[in-house]
Amino acid sequence: MVNTAYEAVVSLSLQGAEGQTQDIEAVVDTGYTGFLTLPPALVDELELPFAYVGRAFLANDDQVEFHVHDVTLLWDGEPRDIEADATGSTPLVGMLLLNGHDLKIQVGDGGRVIIQARE
Repeated sequence: MVNTAYEAVVSLSLQGAEGQTQDIEAVVDTGYTGFLTLPPALVDELELPFAYVGRAFLANDDQVEFHVHDVTLLWDGEPRDIEADATGSTPLVGMLLLNGHDLKIQVGDGGRVIIQARE
């Protein structure tokens, strides 16, 4: 759904290292090219396995480093293993996760956000 700040928000179900699940809300960010960002505190809570150190350039050309972790999420009704960047305070859904899908946003407070796999 589109929230009062005009952010497209989707619900995701994550699975931690010990099989525990956590439902979260994440903002769709078409400017983010990765799969998913998660706050470091949530990464720690789910005990997600460390994969590697990632690097990115911000809009002001500053380079930042962050930890990348493996996570399983329910996507298209099936478990999917992806990488999550541990950064920020708000989970973000990026373009790699949306790859192969259509995104429809009914822009306006309370509007629907629909992500559908392409056939």
